[in-house]
Amino acid sequence: MQITHLWSGGLITNYYCSSRCAHCLYACSTRWEKKYIDAGTTEANLKKIKSLGCHSIHIGGGEPFLNLDGLYRVLEIARQIGVSIEYVETNSSWFKDVDSAVDILAQLQRRGVGTLLISISPFHNEYIPFFKVKGVMAACRRSGMGIFPWINDFYDEIDVFDDRRAHKLQEYTERYGEHYIPQAAYRYYLAIRGRALNLLRPYQQARPLADILEASSAGCHELSDVSHFHLDPYGNYIPGLCAGLSIRRHDLGHPLKREDYPFLTALYSQGIKALLQIAKEEYGFTPKEQYLSKCDVCQDIRRFLVLEKTMTSPDLQPRGFYEHI
Repeated sequence: MQITHLWSGGLITNYYCSSRCAHCLYACSTRWEKKYIDAGTTEANLKKIKSLGCHSIHIGGGEPFLNLDGLYRVLEIARQIGVSIEYVETNSSWFKDVDSAVDILAQLQRRGVGTLLISISPFHNEYIPFFKVKGVMAACRRSGMGIFPWINDFYDEIDVFDDRRAHKLQEYTERYGEHYIPQAAYRYYLAIRGRALNLLRPYQQARPLADILEASSAGCHELSDVSHFHLDPYGNYIPGLCAGLSIRRHDLGHPLKREDYPFLTALYSQGIKALLQIAKEEYGFTPKEQYLSKCDVCQDIRRFLVLEKTMTSPDLQPRGFYEHI
C-alpha cells in the first residue's frame, strides 16, 4: 500500500470540540486535550499535501473556531505555501452576536477564506442552539462570506423547536417518528464508522460474524481512497475515512513497510479476516458473535488493541479516538 497522490481533502486543526455529536466520525468532544495544530505541523502537512498534487483544501475539526489565533495562523501559512482554502467548517458554537461574528469573518476573508461550511443537523442541535447557526449565517450574509450549509434540508425540521436551547435526538424521534434518526443519518451521508456505529446500532440488524467475514474476503482497498483525505494536528494521515487508522505524514508517497504498519497493511492486502486472525492469535482478542458490518468488526478489534493491549503502533493513532468513542 502506498499513497502516491492526493486529490481532495482537508486539515483537521483540533479534535477537541464544543460538542460530542452522536454521529462524529472522529470522536471529537470537549474531553480531548486542548491541542490545536501548531505552525510547524501545519507547514509540514500542507507542504506534503501540495507535493502530492493537491493545491486546495478545507479546514475542519473538532471546531476550528475554538482557537481563533490558531486558525488565523493556519490560514496565513496556507497562503504562504500556496495552498488555497475551499472552506472552513464550523458548528457555530462560537457565535455571540452578529457584529462580533462579522469582525471574525472579516479576519478570515483577509486571509483568503471565501466560504464557511456551516453544520446544520439534528446531531449538532443536541449541543448547539439553533440561534447560533442562524446568527453565523446572518453574519455571513452581511459580510459577503459564502455559505455552504451542510445540510440545508434539515433547516426547517430544526427550526420548529425553540432555537434558544439545544434539543436531544429523542425530541426529534418524538416529533418525527421512530425512524427519523436512521433516515437522518442517511440524508446526512454519514460514513458509518467512528461514533456513528453506536448511533445506528439500535436501528440496524446485526449480522453473524461468520457472514460478515464470508462477504468480506478481499483486501480493504478503500483505504487508498484519496477523494476526501485528512491530515491531523499530530501529523497523521487518515486513510479512506477510517478514523483511528493512520499513516505518518513522512511515509506518504512511499510503500508502507509491514513492520511499521502491521495492522493497516494486513487490512489493505487481506481484509478484515487477516486483522481478526492477528488479534485473536497474537493478542487474545475474543470477537462478539454479531456485528453491523466489517467496519464495526474492525473498530472493535482496534479499540481492544489500543485500550486493552495498550498498542502504540503508528497505524492505530491517535489514541484519543479510541478513548472518546
